[in-house]
Amino acid sequence: MVTIDGAVIEELGVTFAIVVVQQHVLNSPEDARPAFRRYFPGMPIVLAAQDAFGTFEYQGRRDLVEFLASISPDRIPWKQYTFS
Repeated sequence: MVTIDGAVIEELGVTFAIVVVQQHVLNSPEDARPAFRRYFPGMPIVLAAQDAFGTFEYQGRRDLVEFLASISPDRIPWKQYTFS
């Protein structure tokens, strides 16, 4: 069983998934987004991580990252997804 913290959002005419990861994943030279495509098929994946101050940083498609950076994380419908 796999548990993922994140959100599925429809915005900018696109349905996309946000997956919360640890900060070091964003700093890794390898792109972790393909690993999550099997859980959110057909959706662009945006990775999200919080720094030591609780500020979110996003990685993914530029338009989606810019949108997320422009809103408060409180507006994102976070939830926990469980896959078997």
